[in-house]
Amino acid sequence: MTAPPVDPAAKFDASRAAEYAVQSRIALAGYDACHELTACVLAASLGERAAARILVVGVGGTGQEIISLSTLRPSWRFVGVDPAPAMLQAAAGNLQAQGLLERTELVEGSVDDLPDEASFDAATLIGVLHHVPGDEAKQRLLASIARRLPSGAPLVLAGNHYRYAEQPFLLDVWAERWRQQGATAQEVQAKLGKILQGADPPASEEAVKQLLEQGGFEPGQRFFQSLFWGAWVAHRSAI
Repeated sequence: MTAPPVDPAAKFDASRAAEYAVQSRIALAGYDACHELTACVLAASLGERAAARILVVGVGGTGQEIISLSTLRPSWRFVGVDPAPAMLQAAAGNLQAQGLLERTELVEGSVDDLPDEASFDAATLIGVLHHVPGDEAKQRLLASIARRLPSGAPLVLAGNHYRYAEQPFLLDVWAERWRQQGATAQEVQAKLGKILQGADPPASEEAVKQLLEQGGFEPGQRFFQSLFWGAWVAHRSAI
């Protein structure tokens, strides 16, 4: 009997949400820098457009995309989507503390739960794609985002790429990163087990670009790299 597909959102429960802000900044050296540069990339792409509306896919946990973007463009508005209730609640708390909830709509669900029209000026997909199992599902997610963007609109895609087990040196470096931040040897082994079993990243940068093209975007340009993590800006192909 074939096992039912695993819901990627299920692992982001209340305990994961509570530790996410700290843990993500250890797992990704440069977490804040990536989000700050994302804000710079979108601000440069859209210019001084005062009424921009930004789609943030996978906003749960910190809401950092919105916080970073708001420092550069205080008049922009946001729609944040996340299927994990606990993660969405954590993001809402952070956004409320920053006074940003009044110009942010938070949606518990997927991109497909939004109106199927080009109603956003830009989008972000940060830390999400490597949790989506299989290339077909990844392509569907990217295509769903593309349908809600006009031609030429920018998407920032960021997340892990490379097959972890095929990069033993980078895994060793990643383990040392956790040790550097105070993790015990047992904790490091547990985290290595989770990263090897719990995600499905694209196999290479070329695979990322292929997924983008198949999802309705022009080939992306990378602007950030940290071990397994990369960040690209790509633009919606002509409709």
